[in-house]
Amino acid sequence: MKAGTNLEKVLRKGLFAITGELAPPKGNDGAALRRKADLLRGLVDAIHVPDNPAAVVRLSSLAASTLLVQMGLEPVMEMASRDRNRIALQSDLFGATALGIRNIFCLSGDHPSLGNQIESKNVYDLDSVQLIGCLENLRNERTLLGGGEKAEGQFDLWIGATANPFGDPLELHVLHLAKKVRAGTDFVQTLPIFDMDRFEAWWNLVQDKGLHEKVHILAGIAPLKSVETIRLLEKTLRGVPIPESLIDRMSKSKDPEGEGIRIAVEQIQRLREMNGIHGVCLKVGDREEMVRPIAEGAGLLPRPKVE
Repeated sequence: MKAGTNLEKVLRKGLFAITGELAPPKGNDGAALRRKADLLRGLVDAIHVPDNPAAVVRLSSLAASTLLVQMGLEPVMEMASRDRNRIALQSDLFGATALGIRNIFCLSGDHPSLGNQIESKNVYDLDSVQLIGCLENLRNERTLLGGGEKAEGQFDLWIGATANPFGDPLELHVLHLAKKVRAGTDFVQTLPIFDMDRFEAWWNLVQDKGLHEKVHILAGIAPLKSVETIRLLEKTLRGVPIPESLIDRMSKSKDPEGEGIRIAVEQIQRLREMNGIHGVCLKVGDREEMVRPIAEGAGLLPRPKVE
């Protein structure tokens, strides 16, 4: 075991994992976060906490993850290199591990032009691959970047990263995933999947390179609520295709939210039939109440107790 987290144990045992996404509040309302977190209790193996997703200011992922630990829940704390240099990133990592957070998810972060602070400056001192390598060095060598100075303490980390199954060319994005694996990634959560055929084309390339045998891969599932939700996703998830057949199905439904849940369940059932998919991440945004019907419909409950 590298970190001994519940998520690591579930994945190492070869069980089909499920994580849920908890969007931190757009403010400091800890009570609101706790109410939302309770909706996920017992339904997921860990709770993914985004770091100012879509470049919108929210409660920090570090603070939100700490509140989850205090509730007896397991967070996957996201760290985006967009806003912090290597000093701040390593300092936040010290803080997270000191507070009992051991699942860390590395990514570059959405461009500020998407969010509510469009005049903010990008940092990107480290890219996502370099950030993964930074965590790997702390875990294995207990050394800081830039000279090998030893860090005090022990860093038991389960390192995550994102993968894009839809960027062109697909081969280049598979190579980028391979770089993340070499840098030290333990598990991957993909961008939300809507076009299953396109995803399978990417997945075939992943299997050809044997990456599914080197890293645990969780597929991203974002349940749809309405056609209006789809139009919003088309703006914020640039480059993630949403098939017209799916849009047509949602527009014709008399119960769009229920239809979105049914689509998510069908996707999970199809993913479970694909060799090498290790689980799913339910990217529900601010709609945590959708996790239970999806998990129940896909036969993912009850969640296993692992030691």
